[in-house]
Amino acid sequence: MAGAAEDARALFRAGVCAALEAWPALQIAVENGFGGVHSQEKAKWLGGAVEDYFMRNADLELDEVEDFLGELLTNEFDTVVEDGSLPQVSQQLQTMFHHFQRGDGAALREMASRITQRKCKVTSTALKTAKETDEDEDDVDSVEEMEVTATNDGAATDGVCSQPEPSDPDAQTIKEEDIVEDGWTIVRRKK
Repeated sequence: MAGAAEDARALFRAGVCAALEAWPALQIAVENGFGGVHSQEKAKWLGGAVEDYFMRNADLELDEVEDFLGELLTNEFDTVVEDGSLPQVSQQLQTMFHHFQRGDGAALREMASRITQRKCKVTSTALKTAKETDEDEDDVDSVEEMEVTATNDGAATDGVCSQPEPSDPDAQTIKEEDIVEDGWTIVRRKK
């Protein structure tokens, strides 16, 4: 009887590893080294930690499993999962554990093989972060903010260009208070 229990536990362990290896959020975290230089080792350790968690807590609720997995990913991989996959993986793990508790090795084997078959390789693409985008915008702004030396009737003036005189006497003049901090000008209606 002990051999059957050990076989079931080995099948549960294999199912946990299959579920975690097929989890895109974890794959991305490991692939990009979110867990530091030891991300691969942490991912392997995670399988054992999840298995032990189930063995120590026989009557877990789904939200407890979600919280545990979320905490592990946050603490070990500095990753917050917001793609909706956390409840799915938690449900898979909980279902496998119920099969394990009943000693249903065939269901465990079948579930692990189904997860492995559906496993897809996740590759990340380089996206500009908000900081990189801001830096790019700063580069554009820096071109606009460059000091300009303009000539006015042959005399050089640094950074200041005189405004052309309006040809229409009713033309609206721009007051200093109409120029907002970020360089925009408030346009007012004629009275």
